Amino acid sequence: MNPDLLPIRLICATKLPKDQFLSHSATAKSTFALKKACDAEVSFFPSNTLGLSQVYNKAIKEAAKKPAILVFIHDDVFIADLFWTHRIRNGLKQFDIVGLAGNTTRIAKQASWIYLDAGKKMANSKHFSGCVGHGNQFPPKVVSNYGPVGLECKLLDGLLLAVNSETLQRTGLRFDERFKFHLYDTDFCRSAEALKLKMGTISLSAVHQSGGNFSSDEFKRQYKDYLLKWVD
Repeated sequence: MNPDLLPIRLICATKLPKDQFLSHSATAKSTFALKKACDAEVSFFPSNTLGLSQVYNKAIKEAAKKPAILVFIHDDVFIADLFWTHRIRNGLKQFDIVGLAGNTTRIAKQASWIYLDAGKKMANSKHFSGCVGHGNQFPPKVVSNYGPVGLECKLLDGLLLAVNSETLQRTGLRFDERFKFHLYDTDFCRSAEALKLKMGTISLSAVHQSGGNFSSDEFKRQYKDYLLKWVD
């Protein structure tokens, strides 16, 4: 199907019950506020206890019969861009998978796009790409201008990842359900790289209300699993 004719479908898992998600989630509030400018389907999973990879794979399976541009997004991302759907569509004309922040390189055993390990040893920032706001308001309290946008990346941040569902069906790319809330994005990008899919950042105004916990015990445990899978 012509990608320009595909609907854009947000996939969002949240621990919040349905009513609280709709009234309190930054993702829900901003998406519905911008609906007149950027129409998008919203497929959300309230009161979620499953790993993100499991939820995302379920959405991919459902998209086999209802193709769409899938936007996997955290529930605390405030979209502050009247043209966000257009930016995603345009980005997917250049890349197979797009995100808001990433790293143009990857070294052996790298834990995420921004950190090399589970101890917050930061990667070389000269390879960073993208720009994301942080905080609970707009304009955001902090703007992280990581580097030039529109660059091809090896790793992307999982706060927002967009891809044509037909690309996923064609290649068989899926999220590894061993990685529930940590390293699912790093693993997904590694798998995409192995399939020779192009990944890159796009310019899209968004504010992320939280940051990743890269030094938690759970992250360290998942990192060990990741190293068992990817030895290089």
